[in-house]
Amino acid sequence: QVQLVESGGGLVQAGGSLRLSCAASGHTFSRYSMGWFRQTPGKEREFVAAIKWTGGSTYYTDSVKGRFTISRDNAKITVYLQMNSLKPEDTAVYVCAATLRTGWENPTSYDYWGQGTQVTVSS
Repeated sequence: QVQLVESGGGLVQAGGSLRLSCAASGHTFSRYSMGWFRQTPGKEREFVAAIKWTGGSTYYTDSVKGRFTISRDNAKITVYLQMNSLKPEDTAVYVCAATLRTGWENPTSYDYWGQGTQVTVSS
């Protein structure tokens, strides 16, 4: 069982930065690959980024490549999403998730989800 709690969201102007954190509980955290998704009202949950359980491989959706960086600290049982050069279209609830499987872009591959943190980017 893994429990996930996100933090770090907020209101920021376009071009600004935020760092999201996802704190996990459970002694098997290091075995899970972790993903970040985002959701806006009326739209499907969108894949943002993922990091393999080894930490050696990362994946991003095209719209955030070069701006967002996913990382993890297994000692702190935390995964991060550094978001730079934020745009108004990045506004969403950001949710982290954990999986033991592959298919990191697919929400159905994930077994555990956090509650999410709101990110609002003003123009």
